[in-house]
Amino acid sequence: MIDLNDLKENIALYKKGLSAKGCEVNLDDLINKNSKKNTIQTELDELKSQKNNLSKEIGNLASKGEDTKQLKNDSENLNKTISQLQKDFDLLKTDIYTTMLQIPNLPDADVPFGNDESNNDEINKKIFTQHKDGLDHVEIGERLGLLDFDLANKLSGARFVVLKGKLAQLQRALIQFMLDEAKDNGYEEMYVPFIVNADSLVGTGQLPKFEDDQFKVGDGKYLIPTAEVPLTNLLRDEVIDSSDLPINLTAHTPCFRAEAGSYGKDTRGMIRQHQFEKIEVVKFSDPKKSNECLDELVLHASKILDKLELSYRHVVLCTGDLGFSAAKTVDIEVWLPSQNCFREISSCSNFRDFQARRINARVKDGKDKFFPHTLNGSALAVGRTLLAIIENFYENGLGVRIPKVLANYLDFDLIEEQK
Repeated sequence: MIDLNDLKENIALYKKGLSAKGCEVNLDDLINKNSKKNTIQTELDELKSQKNNLSKEIGNLASKGEDTKQLKNDSENLNKTISQLQKDFDLLKTDIYTTMLQIPNLPDADVPFGNDESNNDEINKKIFTQHKDGLDHVEIGERLGLLDFDLANKLSGARFVVLKGKLAQLQRALIQFMLDEAKDNGYEEMYVPFIVNADSLVGTGQLPKFEDDQFKVGDGKYLIPTAEVPLTNLLRDEVIDSSDLPINLTAHTPCFRAEAGSYGKDTRGMIRQHQFEKIEVVKFSDPKKSNECLDELVLHASKILDKLELSYRHVVLCTGDLGFSAAKTVDIEVWLPSQNCFREISSCSNFRDFQARRINARVKDGKDKFFPHTLNGSALAVGRTLLAIIENFYENGLGVRIPKVLANYLDFDLIEEQK
């Protein structure tokens, strides 16, 4: 959530930044409403003070047996005025809060300007092998006999998959490998609920704007779209001691996304599914150090791809491609031979104090309190890592070679093609 005081002082900056993100909210109207709310608050405070003084005066006169009828009438009129002003105040407060929840985070000054992914900036690339025009993971999976979309469709519908045998074991090995990497990099592993309340999704920015992208399970609860939601909300309404920063958390969870706005996009295979696995890493940082923390997130996720010997690149997202809550995002994209291009396998984002304000997480430093910065990234999206291995390590007529770094997690080094 944006800071209204900062908005008032830097409104031109906000208008430019939010417009670059495609947000055309009337910021002048928001400031005027907030000013009016503050004026009403001052009036309410003054009237309540008058009422208290009047009550004391009525009590004093009554104790002396004197007439209090006129003062009681004055008190009743004050109550009516206070009641009406309170209603006006509450309506304005709700209106302002509702509007604020719909306003995205301001992009950092160094985020490239642009309307879509074509304006993103590549800043780094690492190549191991870069085969082109290879079979895609769906056809390879069929040759292995271990990737079954028809069976998943029978169970659940489109955009689900059943992994069998060695492919299922490979996915489990990747999960453990990634969790071990996160532990080695200083993240504390957590086991979190896969169902959360609406407040949790509001806190990280998925609600109210992206209601249609969530799977609702009833009773005001939702399946998590990513472990970012429960991990970040662990510190909702908490006060953190400054000496505890940075706080580094990780969790493996399934992720559930309705993909309401992606009809017809990436419908083949495992690129865009309703259910997938992910290792998420989350940081709570001192605001002065969050830039360094973003670099760490990117480095830690990239090391996994280094060890798996998968080619990748880093891309800074432009303003038009930036997520709702993010101030800056660096995507890590892995090479997919079947598509002859790099595809996202991790998004590492700095949210500044945007999420911390929404969840009311604060840091205590002596007598001072401030909002921490939150960051998160995938380390990594397991399904996309799996399909990248399938496509990059496939040997025609033989099968899929297992990356050497997974030798300690599996008792096989090849997933054979069916004869």
